[in-house]
Amino acid sequence: MTTTNQSPTTVAKSPASFVALLPLFVFLGLFIGAGLYFQSQGVDYAFYQLPSVIAILPAIVLAVLLSKQQINQAIETFIEGIGHSNIIAMCLIYLLAGAFAAVAKATGGVDATVALGISFIPSNLLLPGFFVIAAFIATSMGTSMGTIAAVAPVALGVADQAQIDYALMAGAVMSGALFGDNLSIISDTTIAATRTQGCDMKDKFRENLVFSIPASIITLVLFALAGQGQADIVAQDIDLLKVVPYLTILVLAVAGLNVFVVLSLGIVLAGATGVFTSEYTVIQMGNDIYTGFTNMQEIFILSMLVGGLAALMQQQGGLTFVSQLIEKLIRRFSKANGEASSRAAELGMATIVAATNTCVANNTVSIVVTGDIAKELAEKHGVTPKRAASILDIFACIIQGLIPHGAQALLIASVFTISPLTAISNAWYCMVLAVTAVAIVILRKRT
Repeated sequence: MTTTNQSPTTVAKSPASFVALLPLFVFLGLFIGAGLYFQSQGVDYAFYQLPSVIAILPAIVLAVLLSKQQINQAIETFIEGIGHSNIIAMCLIYLLAGAFAAVAKATGGVDATVALGISFIPSNLLLPGFFVIAAFIATSMGTSMGTIAAVAPVALGVADQAQIDYALMAGAVMSGALFGDNLSIISDTTIAATRTQGCDMKDKFRENLVFSIPASIITLVLFALAGQGQADIVAQDIDLLKVVPYLTILVLAVAGLNVFVVLSLGIVLAGATGVFTSEYTVIQMGNDIYTGFTNMQEIFILSMLVGGLAALMQQQGGLTFVSQLIEKLIRRFSKANGEASSRAAELGMATIVAATNTCVANNTVSIVVTGDIAKELAEKHGVTPKRAASILDIFACIIQGLIPHGAQALLIASVFTISPLTAISNAWYCMVLAVTAVAIVILRKRT
């Protein structure tokens, strides 16, 4: 899947301006401030009490008011940002990915995949085994949250039976879920990264392997060494037919088939397996597709609103200000040659997406917000689109697994009845990936 190189709006941009970034700070301030307040009150899922799509509305109003354009022109700029081809394509893929996940879950695909994975786990390798199961399901489903929701209850029961420390098992499941979410071709983070940088998903997937394979091998070894106890898991009925949709979309996506076609085929296959193996009906399939659409509602709306806000900030010179600031750092810490410049640019992209994700606790949003800046840096310093997309996705994933207010940490902590801090302290994959990714960026030769 390729994209055009047009900018979000055709309106001429203003000179670099820090003031133009104030709407973004308002958005972050409201979202983080509300989260900290509810957290101090002991409210569960504190950082999700104020919906992000509501927190961004005052920021949009401020951006319009700060604009030097006439009110009608400013609103037109905002609408052009919402309607940018990258944003619209991203949103359509969100809908299809949500529909596939919902239909596959409703037809028993998730349960069948978990059962298949458990059947292959040696009794003395339960921790690395659940890392692999979570990794496969997340890669197939494209969602770390859906994977944790499906696998964590099973892992909790096994941890009880084998007397494995809850924190270690939670860390193994969370690590695998984030591995798959980062690598999946239907993950919303992958969609956002490839669309903003203008590269094919299969190319970004292959680029990610350079970082994720070494990190995952190290993580598997660590969990194997940390393994505690063992348990003979009761054999479960395995329906291989229900695993076929997952395997199909993985193979077709890596082969380079258009993602819209891949997801559409996945939905049809998942629904067909349900019809042929159970009492699942076409009407139920339609309802599940709609449920999948609604599950993507928040990220769908937020992506459009962020696109409009980014267009306003770009027109007013806010993104130019950030880009110039990073440029100064790149010139300061790199030599004149192209390889050092590219390396510094990649580290700059990693830093800005990591900082943004620390604030918003949403790796997809952080990629959308920083995508234009990263693309400009990549084009100026010779970083390939697939490399830029991979850097954005990887470092957003790393931070998502290491912040206690992230949805993944909150969800798995609630399942295992541990604190989010305990959960993230055992998400070893994210820690290993951070070290591995920085080392590869610094040491890898550019061609």
